[in-house]
Amino acid sequence: MAEAKKTTKAPEPIEAEVVETTAAEKVAPAKAGKRSQKALKEADEKQAKEERKAETDTSTDEKVKVTAKAARSRLERRGKNYQKSAKLVDRSTTYSIAEALKLATKTSTVKFDASVEMHVRLGVDPRQADQNIRQTVSLPAGTGKKVRVAVFADVDDVAKAKQAGADIAAGEEFLQQLEKGEINFDILIATPAMMPKLGKYARVLGPKGLMPNPKSGTVTPNVAKAVTEANAGRVEYRVDSTGIVHVNIGKVSFGKDKLQDNAKAILESIKAAKPASVKGAYVQSVFVTTTMGPSIPVALSDV
Repeated sequence: MAEAKKTTKAPEPIEAEVVETTAAEKVAPAKAGKRSQKALKEADEKQAKEERKAETDTSTDEKVKVTAKAARSRLERRGKNYQKSAKLVDRSTTYSIAEALKLATKTSTVKFDASVEMHVRLGVDPRQADQNIRQTVSLPAGTGKKVRVAVFADVDDVAKAKQAGADIAAGEEFLQQLEKGEINFDILIATPAMMPKLGKYARVLGPKGLMPNPKSGTVTPNVAKAVTEANAGRVEYRVDSTGIVHVNIGKVSFGKDKLQDNAKAILESIKAAKPASVKGAYVQSVFVTTTMGPSIPVALSDV
């Protein structure tokens, strides 16, 4: 009986355990630090996709570089007439005042009588009160522009202003025009006694550059003289925030000689207004140009 029991005992399922263990390994998640077959396959596909995209981007960039046009210079973006005029100016040299003005009249291609302008860069600091240059000068040949002169004064001075050639000359009734917003004048002259009454309209006249000022000669007891000078060609100039003076010296139709007389009058006035506190070079550069024309450098030795 004992031997029968021994023979009927089933052997241990060794192979079954091995099979079960192998199946368990397939089902169990990957250990930390290792990647599954699926993850490796996805990574390979992602890398291949990025490589294809990089190749596409590179080819596209090459096409853009080939088809892109070179940036045009500032001169090339201007009109044909301006480019033609600019070729007459030699940028590698500077011109005397006479040569620059003669050349300016040749470079004007517009159909109207263009203005001739002078731009002078000064070695001043406009933030300093004594270096904020503001002057008036009477041009020998005039400005070539008809100006409308208005005078605000009492009865006696109104009559004198009209005789001198003022377009508008009035007393209290002039304030009524300002109340209505009627500003049909280019220069306003007033006597010192009438200035307090204009204070109310400073916000209207100031931004337009029409507020009378003693420095510009538009606040004076001699209104007849001021009117005569204004009609004869008196201009006012002042430095801007960058220290440059921009002033009109006449028209192209004036010719070289008249323009040269006006230019010399401007330069003499600028040099006479040199502040004592300025150190170093006072006049740093001078350019002459016309309306819609190229700028022409002027030699400082000639200034």
